[in-house]
Amino acid sequence: QVQLVESGGGLVQAGGSLRLSCAASGRTVSSFAMGWFRQAPGKEREFVAGISGSGGNTYYADSVKGRFTISRDNAKNTIYLQMNSLKPEDTAVYYCALDVTVYRTTVPSRQLEYDYWGQGTQVTVSS
Repeated sequence: QVQLVESGGGLVQAGGSLRLSCAASGRTVSSFAMGWFRQAPGKEREFVAGISGSGGNTYYADSVKGRFTISRDNAKNTIYLQMNSLKPEDTAVYYCALDVTVYRTTVPSRQLEYDYWGQGTQVTVSS
């Protein structure tokens, strides 16, 4: 029933910014943690950022800490990833994910902790 649709990817020069969006449909997601993952060619999918249902807690991979910001607008059933100071190594397909486990005490960061995934949006950062 749940659908997640990412948007906002594109081509940007190093040092530039992009904002990704992920719109959820099929159920209200305000009770659940959500996150962003990315996968570069030839590499495993890796955690980027996660956010609790209320938006009160966030967690970031060390590689993006200080540059990326995850947020959510529960009235729109949408999460965002603001990406600043982009680097060529940020080039990847970025995926939105939803964790429907209730009563979480921490923001999940493992792929297996998430239950639903979007189709991905390409982010390319040029040198």
